[in-house]
Amino acid sequence: MAQTSKKYSLLVATSMGVRLTPINSQPFHCSDTFKMQATSAESNVASVASYLGMPVKVLTAFVKGSPVSHFIKDNLKSRRMDFEGPEFEQDNPWGYRHQINMADSGFGSRGPRVHNDRAGEVGRELNADDFDFDRIFAKEGADIVHLSGLIAALSPKTSKFCLDIARVAKQNGSLISFDLNHRASFWKGREKELAKAFAEIASRSDILIGNEEDFQLCLGIEGPQAGGKGLDEKIDSFKEMISRVQAAYPNARYFGTTLREVISANSHMWGALVTDGKDWEIIKPREIGVLDRIGGGDGFVGGLLYGILKGWDVKKCARFGWASGALAVTMLTDYAQPVDEQQLWSIWDGNARVKR
Repeated sequence: MAQTSKKYSLLVATSMGVRLTPINSQPFHCSDTFKMQATSAESNVASVASYLGMPVKVLTAFVKGSPVSHFIKDNLKSRRMDFEGPEFEQDNPWGYRHQINMADSGFGSRGPRVHNDRAGEVGRELNADDFDFDRIFAKEGADIVHLSGLIAALSPKTSKFCLDIARVAKQNGSLISFDLNHRASFWKGREKELAKAFAEIASRSDILIGNEEDFQLCLGIEGPQAGGKGLDEKIDSFKEMISRVQAAYPNARYFGTTLREVISANSHMWGALVTDGKDWEIIKPREIGVLDRIGGGDGFVGGLLYGILKGWDVKKCARFGWASGALAVTMLTDYAQPVDEQQLWSIWDGNARVKR
């Protein structure tokens, strides 16, 4: 992207929560010691740009006076992110709180397990009326606004919130990035309503991220034709489907997805497909080491958006996204914390030698 006068390179809308992870790769159900981190898919995406020095903003909601809210705010500051959002009174012990994500990392032949507790989640109340959109999007501005299907489908209020953001951000010259992120439990009983909302967000999007199932279930795109299940056939079928997405959503320029095959909890085959509407970059899966798989996909999106913001070609953007995802899964946080670009290019090059 060309240099702009916008204050932020990247802005995300999200519902922040905390993740509890057992130490030493133990299963959750038989552990008594846990690491707590602040988390959300969308802030995970934004971390790549923020750690590499780009200005980032988070729109979210908090519980007034909550120590968990205090913890989350301190974490976002440590990630060099600006944030704002309404403070909701807890009201009573059964009132608002932040989501809790209970997730172990798995080990070897034992895969990780994730359980979400989102009762009373304060982020479900996100509403445009609680933000000054004229200041945020017209006066401050953001080069890219990133939304995901997780926040867009969280509640009827957040669906409208994401629609309102997509409309005003587009009017003010932002690129819209949309990671479809279909979750069946979020869509249950709301299929018609969410299909309409997702279709409008996608129609305003410049960057669409998702696998074959995401495009089929979120946007009603016809899936790939039945055929072989080899890697080349999977790649061809995804490219074929993206041609149908391009026809349905001509405003979008970039499309991408990751390719992942699980060998064990600690070893994955990791690849990616990205197009800018003209050229394709196809990264066939390569083996990577995995400490904790959660956040790898978000790391990929974060690296891809960083490359787009830098004005790189599709090949460089895709490779940087691949490396960002590969970095994220080597960390106990579910977001990548790159020290510099060179660290990520070393991962792409397969260079894990010590740097003194």
